[in-house]
Amino acid sequence: MATSTTQLSLQFLPLPSFPTTAGNTPRRPNRNFNPTKLTTFGTRKNNNNNSHPKWPLRLSMVDQDLSPPPPKSTEVDMKKLVNFLYEDLPHLFDDRGIDKTAYEERVKFRDPITKQHTLSGYLLNITFLKLLFRPDFFLHWVKQTGPFEITTRWTMVMRFMLLPWKPELVFTGTSVMGINPETGKFNSHVDYWDSIKNNQHFSIEGLWDLRIYKTPDLETPRYKILKRTARYEVREYSPFLVVQTSGDKLSGSAGFNDVAGYIFGKNSASEKIPMTTPVFTEANDPAASEVSVQIVLPKDKELSSLPAPEQENISLRKVEGGIAAVLKFSGKPTEDMVREKERELRSSLDKHGLKPQMGCLLARYNDPGRTKSFIMVSSVCFLRSCLF
Repeated sequence: MATSTTQLSLQFLPLPSFPTTAGNTPRRPNRNFNPTKLTTFGTRKNNNNNSHPKWPLRLSMVDQDLSPPPPKSTEVDMKKLVNFLYEDLPHLFDDRGIDKTAYEERVKFRDPITKQHTLSGYLLNITFLKLLFRPDFFLHWVKQTGPFEITTRWTMVMRFMLLPWKPELVFTGTSVMGINPETGKFNSHVDYWDSIKNNQHFSIEGLWDLRIYKTPDLETPRYKILKRTARYEVREYSPFLVVQTSGDKLSGSAGFNDVAGYIFGKNSASEKIPMTTPVFTEANDPAASEVSVQIVLPKDKELSSLPAPEQENISLRKVEGGIAAVLKFSGKPTEDMVREKERELRSSLDKHGLKPQMGCLLARYNDPGRTKSFIMVSSVCFLRSCLF
């Protein structure tokens, strides 16, 4: 808060003329004299020993702001710091590590679970995560968001190394990094997770969010989680191959035996191809008038080297990948359930300013028609070229 004080200010003014009485005696001041303005007069003596005012000295009450001056700031090259973070942060958990000379000794770090106030504590927290979780850190973008503020977006995948199957924990979010204008070094680092609302320390919601992801037992298309909220994920898929045929509806199983027959040896080379997950059913229009059923093929296969299908209604295709928004749910996916989940996902995306393309893709990680409904795990996906 600014501190205000009162100060006397001195100002010399030319002497005004005062009317005099006979004998050059100054007339008494007017009764309307204002005591809030105090005027004193310097005098000098003349040869007649009469004292005449020479200069008036005005003392006025002036309010002045005596707040401490703002700290002197150096010329901070924010563009250079943005480029620095693009190069430095990918080394957060590798053997090289981050450049600690870019941080203040009293740097403040906070996420929903931990909090540090020194550079040594900040580095110790990184070392702890490296030993226990072996994190993979993916930096998506870095940009200036304030005069002395830079924000980054990232994904972090951690594997719990103490368990034999090394389950994964996935976090996505942003980091807001403050810069000391006097030194040009980072003096604060605050993490915000996409999956929770209460990002303050210590967040019970954040602690509850430390959920474990089970990696599928079968091979599945490669993807990177760009954003994980409490309701959905945004994934970036790498290209993959599928064998496909026509289906009847999103939740149906028509056509599955045909594409499954291809990988079980009904092809020109009688080659048996390993099973993968998921099984996709895709509709490219709201009415689902045309549905295709697809099985993902192993990553080590090339489209040119795959044996030709025996049936004319079977085809091979390369899916170029891209961005998908995914909502997970369990249970046997009826058509009504799939449409309800589709509306739910579209509503969530719309609230966050994301516009999915037309159509819906259902990904099933179980054999359609064979797996018991209470252990089925399914997903609804919206594919499009760019969500961010």
